[in-house]
Amino acid sequence: MTMQRKIITITDQMESWVKAQVDSGKYPNDSEYFQDLLRRDQERREAETQLRFTLDEAEASGMSDRTPQAIWKEAETRFAEKNG
Repeated sequence: MTMQRKIITITDQMESWVKAQVDSGKYPNDSEYFQDLLRRDQERREAETQLRFTLDEAEASGMSDRTPQAIWKEAETRFAEKNG
């Protein structure tokens, strides 16, 4: 994987935060901390996109004549089947 060097500007308060994260031992250096932030942001945005897609699909499917209890039971069954 090719790495790209980026120059960023942050406030003194942000710098103190980054230094504290590195000093805690969770990250070996500033670069790893920022890479982790970017990975988590990507994951969050991908999850948001998937959620929006799922909600749009659900809305497009129309109204159901099933009771909320029946819908919940089906959701529990699907979850159990998927997660063994």
